[in-house]
Amino acid sequence: MTEEKRGRAGNGDDSIYWDKSKNRYIGAISLGYTPAGKRNRSKVSGKTKTEVRAKLREKRRELENGVKTSAAYTVEQAVTDWLSRGLKGREASSVKAYTSLAKNHVIAALGKAKLHELEADDVDDWLDVRAETLSRESLRRVLWILRRSIAHAQRRGRVGVNVAEFVDLPDGQDGRPSKSLSLLQAQALLSTRQGSWIHAYVVLALLVGIRTEEERALAWNHVHTKVGEDGRSHVDVWRSVRRDGETKTRLSRRSLAMPLQAAKVLEDYRARQQAEFQEAGAEWSMQGLVFPGPGGGQRSSTNVRKNLRSLLKEAGLKHPEAEFHEPQEWTTRELRTSFVSLLSDTGVPIEVIAKLVGHSTTATTERFYRKQLRPVIAEGAEAMDAVFESDRNDDQGASTGT
Repeated sequence: MTEEKRGRAGNGDDSIYWDKSKNRYIGAISLGYTPAGKRNRSKVSGKTKTEVRAKLREKRRELENGVKTSAAYTVEQAVTDWLSRGLKGREASSVKAYTSLAKNHVIAALGKAKLHELEADDVDDWLDVRAETLSRESLRRVLWILRRSIAHAQRRGRVGVNVAEFVDLPDGQDGRPSKSLSLLQAQALLSTRQGSWIHAYVVLALLVGIRTEEERALAWNHVHTKVGEDGRSHVDVWRSVRRDGETKTRLSRRSLAMPLQAAKVLEDYRARQQAEFQEAGAEWSMQGLVFPGPGGGQRSSTNVRKNLRSLLKEAGLKHPEAEFHEPQEWTTRELRTSFVSLLSDTGVPIEVIAKLVGHSTTATTERFYRKQLRPVIAEGAEAMDAVFESDRNDDQGASTGT
């Protein structure tokens, strides 16, 4: 390699020289020596000395701020590093989802870009293209991945500025709206396939508002069908199918009163389950799962969703007036959405609904529907008793022959 130096640089000074083999000027900053005693230098290149001097000044500022950018370090490397090191302790399902979004939307579009050269305009352009096919929620997630990846690189001195923090999120496409059952549909669903585990599952989700991940991990010792000292039967929502069996947050642990109909259904379902265990020669336990899968372990979300859709289809055939359109499109989460909708339609204040589903603010309830509260909350059970009282009276009249 042939070099033409600008002049002998002093010890520790920056130097610029012409590299004939690369047909470019090279600038170098001395970083001292490695532990092995080898001289350590950081280099930049450019077509002119002016360009190289500007890069050296930027490199010197970064070094003074403790940042050691690499000219070759790409967005793909930054995202990959975050996926491998920045998601420790996360659920396997969450890691899988983030990895898929990162590969398909961040790395696929921005991966080859040098991280230190990435600009806010590049991120804006990327988001505008993605907004043509992704919903706003999906856009929020992929931008979050990029921001976290760059922040991860920042903490390791790979880049000085997180340009992804300087952009606004575009609107994106309309996502699939959540569905909720009407009162007529809920009544039809609750009268279908009574005595089955999926019927009891739907009763608990629809009348109490428990999340599906909490139901699948629910054990009998947390279901109190007998009236307690507070005058209500209730269910303790203390576990979920998440890692280590914990609920999403510590505050997600709560006890919720059950409407009379839900308590009766679960009591009858437990008696049938005990009889089935006895007939099969298996031991039944209060610590056992309320809704065990075919092998006795936790039931999968896929299995629950499949059985729910089958129940919806059957309810539609049995009650055509309920008009269950496209039952194959429903998800188990929408039982919880229906819980909130039915309470709201009955006149229960949004503040009470927020407390029942565990939201710190009513805005969160309106947007998501979620958690909390340790004391037994009775308002939802009382409202559901009133909503379905006529059904219960009809059943009692039929049983007495009146």
